Amino acid sequence: MKSIIPLLSAAVMVFSSCSHQTSTSSARKIKEDAATNKAWKRPVGKSIYAVLQVKSTIKVGDSVKLKFTVYNPTDSVQQFCKWHTPFEPLMSKYLDVKEANGEEANYQGAMAKRMMPPPASSYQKVNPGDSLSIEVDLLKGYAVKKPGKYAITYTGEGMSGLAVKDSVVFNYVKP
Repeated sequence: MKSIIPLLSAAVMVFSSCSHQTSTSSARKIKEDAATNKAWKRPVGKSIYAVLQVKSTIKVGDSVKLKFTVYNPTDSVQQFCKWHTPFEPLMSKYLDVKEANGEEANYQGAMAKRMMPPPASSYQKVNPGDSLSIEVDLLKGYAVKKPGKYAITYTGEGMSGLAVKDSVVFNYVKP
């Protein structure tokens, strides 16, 4: 029992080490999601966050390109851990990709073992008021093979420190 306490302490330090954030501001910003043309209000100044985007209809066999954008609405440089984000190659399962019936697409990518705490090179900085974007082809890591409606949800917040409020949906259709 005594050996569990140090392990729990180490686990808490590991999960908190990738989510360092600094200063705040209180304005609001309205962004438009290009994939769905929906506008939403995001609190500005609280912390960095990420947004997912994908085309609403994709033909079976075509790449399933997911755009992952990190926004820094604060007035200071922020950083996030690249682990469990598309800012590193597919090295872990950080997305849930599910069909409308709830069936999950299997993750087929690599599962990296990590040294803790993450080294300084595992962090990405984002300047105040700026954003960073990257695209990843889901088919390189997830078994999306049959036509249907799929939802993508980001699950890597515990490691990266990035909150993603909304999931995205796409229809995978026969050519």
